[in-house]
Amino acid sequence: MLNGQGRQLASKWAKTAALLSHPRIAPHIPPTRLFSGPNLHSMLFAYGIVVIKPVRGAGGHGVIKVSREGGTYTYTYYATQRRFNSFKGLLRALRSRQRGRRYIIQRGIRLATIAGRPIDYRVKHVKLGDTWVIRAMVGRLARRGLFVTNLCRGGTLLSAREGIGRSLSRRMVSRKKSEMRALTRAATAVLESRYPGIGQLGFDYGIDRLGKIWIFEVNTRPQ
Repeated sequence: MLNGQGRQLASKWAKTAALLSHPRIAPHIPPTRLFSGPNLHSMLFAYGIVVIKPVRGAGGHGVIKVSREGGTYTYTYYATQRRFNSFKGLLRALRSRQRGRRYIIQRGIRLATIAGRPIDYRVKHVKLGDTWVIRAMVGRLARRGLFVTNLCRGGTLLSAREGIGRSLSRRMVSRKKSEMRALTRAATAVLESRYPGIGQLGFDYGIDRLGKIWIFEVNTRPQ
């Protein structure tokens, strides 16, 4: 779809698949699969924590974190937690929330935190004439008790400098900001070649506790 802000791409799965095709970008994408019982089972056993999100959606709506510890499964939706003693019980609860919509499963990343609250980053990239320009790079600190960082869910806006400095180290600020800029430019080139007509992109990045940068998703209608 085209509008005054450029082409819109709603499918998280399509954008993720495009970025996974690029050898430089792919290592920064958490392992991602379409939702199914077998895919959920294998990813939980491989990673322990996964995040399930609608293929189409924004604002953190419908995002569920699922973790496995031994034979127990925990599902977190906003501030609500449910525990299940069997995979079948977990899957039944997830399917009832799906209501026929398509979801993806992404490996859960243990993000760097500030006072126990996870933080991620939004980089806004806008096309002005023939040139792409980075217009914003900000941190989003999750509301206490939540794992989603969206501002509409009570997250707090910080500068990227403050977020990186407080969650990791002030010595890492310049390097991590530079890495995010480089990844943004490379990923934009991939998406624009695959989907001509896009005019703005919002990249959602996470930095884990070891300092590795991950691309969680890319929005063509960033808020």
